[in-house]
Amino acid sequence: MALTDTAVRNARKSKKAQKITDGKGLYLEVRPNGKKLWRYRYRIDGKENLFALGEYLAPARDESAAEAELRRQGGVFTLSEARLDRDKARALVKSGTHPSHARKLTRLKRTAESANTFEAIGREWHEKRKGNWSAGYAEKVLRALEADAFPDIGSLPIRSVTAAHLLVLLQKVEKRTATMALMLRQWCSAIFRYAVSTLRADADPAAALKGAIQVPRTDSHQPLSQSEIPTFLKRLAAYGGHRTTVIAVHLLLLTFVRTIELRGGEWAEIDLKSALWRIPKERMKMDEDHVVPLSRQAVALFTELKTLTGGQKWLFPNNHRPKLYIGVTTINRVLQRMGYHGEFSAHGFRATASTILNEMAFRPDVIERQLAHKERNKTRASYNQAEYLEERRQMMQHWADYLDQVAAGDSKVVPLRKAV
Repeated sequence: MALTDTAVRNARKSKKAQKITDGKGLYLEVRPNGKKLWRYRYRIDGKENLFALGEYLAPARDESAAEAELRRQGGVFTLSEARLDRDKARALVKSGTHPSHARKLTRLKRTAESANTFEAIGREWHEKRKGNWSAGYAEKVLRALEADAFPDIGSLPIRSVTAAHLLVLLQKVEKRTATMALMLRQWCSAIFRYAVSTLRADADPAAALKGAIQVPRTDSHQPLSQSEIPTFLKRLAAYGGHRTTVIAVHLLLLTFVRTIELRGGEWAEIDLKSALWRIPKERMKMDEDHVVPLSRQAVALFTELKTLTGGQKWLFPNNHRPKLYIGVTTINRVLQRMGYHGEFSAHGFRATASTILNEMAFRPDVIERQLAHKERNKTRASYNQAEYLEERRQMMQHWADYLDQVAAGDSKVVPLRKAV
């Protein structure tokens, strides 16, 4: 006769183990210590086997679905749940599979999935790819994942991450910056493709979100015109934010290095005595060492900055995480607060300097070398690497003096010169 919950609850311990049959191979074993265990007896190849389903627990009315699932994973079952597991075991037996073998395989898969979280595979992917990237780009990717992806989905087994999970976190990042959300989708997609290629995922859910993030078209990379520079300098002088960020913006205008080259700059690279900034190739987009001659004005700013951050590794340490440098949006936020939202970004300093210096008749090769643009011709590249330093030093000083004159409101300044 089949068991009832009442009969199971009322079963009492005795000096010897008792077996109370339910049906179809399922029975309840009541041990002398009072513990009640579910057992399933079956035959494969004519041999009798016993499968331990788990322990009995009386049904709880206020138990949530999540709590019930957690309990079952711990091997504790009600009568109705034990019967369901018995039926699953019977189906395995009919196919010639021992239920205990199938359970071991399931546990191994679960353990593997727990180890193969999105974060674990994401870091593995980053470690394998970073050798093909510049140090600055590699750090940018890792910091973005650590800030925006790992906190939300990092602990999930990568097979369980869905497009819905990704859309939620991408929309959250999009509110801050659509460009970063777009790049994050691309990096997450690359992680999923890597997981698929190493047989730890079945598909790339990020691919379904292609087009979900739209970056608004702006002219933020456009240069400032000569007539716009006086207003820009006045706004910068009046900006009431942190002095270090004001210095950062001013140095971008004076040196026109890339934003990541400035943000990731270290004091070990700065030689104030020689007025040179030596940026190692690991931090350069074109994977070549780059030397930036520093004008007197740039040296003065670096000297002031040293009193503020000179005791640390970075030129511009992150206020919230001092072991890291300032974030990718820090400088652009300053420009936005100065009134240049959607009109001008940090990258625009390079276009500004290039445009005006060409108008000043400096040689294009000298300007391009200072911008650290890649020379396509290898012979010319080798020559240019060794040349132009003195010309670039003169050009950088002329540029800084020009900015000072504009800031002072000298309307007689004529920013034209004979070629060096």
